[in-house]
Amino acid sequence: MAYAGDLTPQQAWDLLTSDERALLVDVRTEGEWLQIGVPDASDAGDRAAFVEWLTPAGPNPAFLDQLGLAGLEPGDGRPVVFLCRSGVRSIAAAQAATAAGFGPAYNVLRGFEGDIGPDGQRGHWGWRAEGLPWRQA
Repeated sequence: MAYAGDLTPQQAWDLLTSDERALLVDVRTEGEWLQIGVPDASDAGDRAAFVEWLTPAGPNPAFLDQLGLAGLEPGDGRPVVFLCRSGVRSIAAAQAATAAGFGPAYNVLRGFEGDIGPDGQRGHWGWRAEGLPWRQA
């Protein structure tokens, strides 16, 4: 089974603020959280978790266990929205979560800061560029 699909950042925020069961999972690295910032889910009941999909050493072998520690249970039908830098790692995370019975699992298109723009920089698209709540970690 494939993940539930892609959401724009605004659609993801709308789901988080309208469904009290929904959880946002930021799958970037700890370094990214600290250097770039994180989504601020305080207006969505603080339903955000930070679980690295990839660690500096490679794939996170505890990823699925850490989703459980974040309050997710396979088969509970709780919506989970995965976010990364540009929307690539979060697709893989959503697919792995779906295969393990979590979800419905969604991917946030263009992630937190989007792909590299024509000026060679990130930040033109994604969660932050759309003006959604975020903060420095």
